[in-house]
Amino acid sequence: MAHDHGHAHAHPGARAAERRRVLWLVLIVNAVYAVVEIVGGFLFDSLSLLADAAHMFSDVTGLAIALVAQALLLRPASPRHSYGLQRAEVLGALANGVLLVASAGWIVVEALRRIGDAPEVNGRGLLVVASIGLVINLVSAVALNRSAGHSLNMRAAVVHSASDAAASLGVIVAALAIVFADATWVDPAVSIGIGVLVLISAWGLLRDTTHVLLEGTPRNLGADDVVATLLAEPEVIGVHHVHLWNLASETTAMSAHVVLEGPETLHDAQERGDQLRVLLEERFGIEHATLELECHPCDDV
Repeated sequence: MAHDHGHAHAHPGARAAERRRVLWLVLIVNAVYAVVEIVGGFLFDSLSLLADAAHMFSDVTGLAIALVAQALLLRPASPRHSYGLQRAEVLGALANGVLLVASAGWIVVEALRRIGDAPEVNGRGLLVVASIGLVINLVSAVALNRSAGHSLNMRAAVVHSASDAAASLGVIVAALAIVFADATWVDPAVSIGIGVLVLISAWGLLRDTTHVLLEGTPRNLGADDVVATLLAEPEVIGVHHVHLWNLASETTAMSAHVVLEGPETLHDAQERGDQLRVLLEERFGIEHATLELECHPCDDV
């Protein structure tokens, strides 16, 4: 029997550097605009603008978390952390999801408090600030999405910016209603809509990050397909004890017992294991494969 525990380590390199640049740019732009929204919210007495500002500040915090997580993702493996700190990006995405839920709760509570007694709102000023915000959020979402790939950490940042764009659109609707119909009640009503939108975004993010942290099977990968591919290879007569999980959102790991046909020398078994690991990486993108090679099925334990 031969045991093969080889791992193919990927080097993020250029993609990680690009992601850091995009995250920094979006963070700075969002931070400046959030300050503008807070000033505008108090000047124009608009809850929807203040709600969007709160959401923007949660975005800024979330982007800062994403930057830290991205840096930790590149830390090399060590005796204490044998896979490095790749899970940091999943934890960053989870923290972002929690921030989204907290900001949504504040928005909805404040909106309900105002819904029956909406103050006068400067609709024209609100319209100008919200229109600028819509452009900034759309550009930010597109820039982040281009470099996101399958990263949960980057996807969290995209979700933040996209939901901000939708929120800005809602604020524009409120501003138009105030300007043309003097409907000040639309301002807190739109705020509630923003809160619901944020909660929906947070739910998807929390669901996916929890799935990774619980080491669930990657959603884009089926164990049956992996087993069938291995069994189709020459000399492979059995595959069992298969486990698939994500170390991070873009790093898949696997362990399995593979039964090889006929007598094998240790050298031959190791070479066959190397070939199978290359196949798994090329076919399924499995970067960390631990294969226990056997000459006959082991007893279940």
